[in-house]
Amino acid sequence: MSPQAWIAVGVAAACFAGFVFTRIAPELILVGGVGVLLLGGILTPEQALAGLANEGMITVALMYVLAAGLRETGAIDFLIHHVLGRPRTERGAIVRMLFPVAGVSAFLNNTPVVAALVPAVMDWSKRLRISPSKLLIPLSYSAILGGTLTLIGTSTNLAVNGLLLSRGNPGFSLFDLTGVGLVALTVGSLYLIWLAPRRLPARVPVHDVFDNPKEYTVEMTVEENGSLVGKSVEQAGLRHLPGLYLVEIVRDGEILAAVGPYERLQGGDRLVFAGVVDAVVELQRFRGLRPCADQTFTLQDRKHRERVLVEAVVSPRCALVGKTIREGRFRMTYGGSVIAAARAGHRIQGKIGDIRLQAGDALLLDVRPPFLERHRNSGDFLLISPVSEYLPVRHDRAWLAWLILGAVIVCGGTGLLSMFKATLLGAGLMLATGCCSLSSARKSLDGQVLLCIAASFGIGRGLEVTGAAAYLADQFLRLADGTPWLTLAFTYASGSILTEIITNNAVAVILFPIVMALAVQLGVDPKPFLLALMISASASFATPLGYQTNLMVYGPGGYRFTDFLKFGLPMNILVGIASVLAILWLWPL
Repeated sequence: MSPQAWIAVGVAAACFAGFVFTRIAPELILVGGVGVLLLGGILTPEQALAGLANEGMITVALMYVLAAGLRETGAIDFLIHHVLGRPRTERGAIVRMLFPVAGVSAFLNNTPVVAALVPAVMDWSKRLRISPSKLLIPLSYSAILGGTLTLIGTSTNLAVNGLLLSRGNPGFSLFDLTGVGLVALTVGSLYLIWLAPRRLPARVPVHDVFDNPKEYTVEMTVEENGSLVGKSVEQAGLRHLPGLYLVEIVRDGEILAAVGPYERLQGGDRLVFAGVVDAVVELQRFRGLRPCADQTFTLQDRKHRERVLVEAVVSPRCALVGKTIREGRFRMTYGGSVIAAARAGHRIQGKIGDIRLQAGDALLLDVRPPFLERHRNSGDFLLISPVSEYLPVRHDRAWLAWLILGAVIVCGGTGLLSMFKATLLGAGLMLATGCCSLSSARKSLDGQVLLCIAASFGIGRGLEVTGAAAYLADQFLRLADGTPWLTLAFTYASGSILTEIITNNAVAVILFPIVMALAVQLGVDPKPFLLALMISASASFATPLGYQTNLMVYGPGGYRFTDFLKFGLPMNILVGIASVLAILWLWPL
């Protein structure tokens, strides 16, 4: 190899070492590596920056916007409430969850899907009296397996396809991965269904979920002609809510106490709940319920999509102390509405509008963002803190969000549009129709993932232009004795091992030029080898560090590193063998 090739290999090796042995952000390591190649004259500025304009990388960004549209309209919540149900066993819960999650992850980037589902599965586990650690690893694994079903299922697939297109080769179609992905999903699902209930530990006791001593009172109204009218409390999903219970129903001035599960809801019913703040936030997402008109924002206020929930503690200096919330005209005074109230850690009896405020009362407020800056240092409140991860939900547009995603799938799957154009159209429609606000679209973009992909392109390009990729491919072939099927198996094994210790996108993009060189030297179609690379880079089960979704469930599930190793390593091996055999069968070399 030339001196420049050795430098390129050294930079790639240094990046790998940085991922494993330091806590430096992966995107900074990769950008630093590209900077070294650029300053060393190995890459031109155009080559170093090509990743920022790569079709695959931009498609990944657009998929985040599509996912944000589904999240903001409650489309994913609808799936959760109507599909998961109330299974009686842990195995039944895993079956109920596994296939819907894999199905959604096949057409949405699995990282935002899992981000949206983690709190929902935590709720669900509380309701089922199952430890969350029994369900959260299956949640992550099913999302990973679902991502192998289509081209748009994960950012890794899109990044590799973008590189393939940038070299003038025909790319993968939307469903080229589906055959192999279905085999991987089948094998992985059988493993999860059979062994997860027995092998996964109960790390988090059920009673610890939503352990919060502060209990609020919140009042909701059943919308006239809404989806909940005529349904029983049980059918509406308002029974067995984690951290929340229905205290009473106020109907036509009469109070129905000790509400039974078969009580049917009527339009205009006022439902009085008591619960912790996490549960109160989730209650705002129920379709067919709205905060009572005399305690919260008006229809005119609803035009403002940018609203947040904050907790505020009333100060002794507040002018409304001694007055009821209605008398003090709280909404007019502060530009915010009281959603729920608590006193000394317990719910306050009576209607919220009739609560007479005292110093130290904790209020859950629905406000616009300027409220935080305007009253953070105000003498009226002792403490103001935002409640995280709350977004107002536009349930009336959920069907439209699903329709837009369906159009993207049809256009991309039939070849009517390229995947880049299809996702660009879909993201634009999400914004134009109000399914997703511009600010939510900005916030949905995962800058770390996108920058990692863009910078990885530069590292991979350096290996290619210096001839280092061709040299490494030649050594690889000698190891496999020039046998195509053995080379394919080694390709999968390399991606699988590396993705357990560093980011999956970096593995796929940096190994891409080596895999392409392998195919050229063997004189075969590179697509089977790229399929092995894409699936192996995504199918990371043995460590929490190998894939973003594993890391996302690591903390909430109370897992230890060894939990992933003991349970995930056998799954890695089984899915790997099944995937390689499926590729050899469906994509003969």
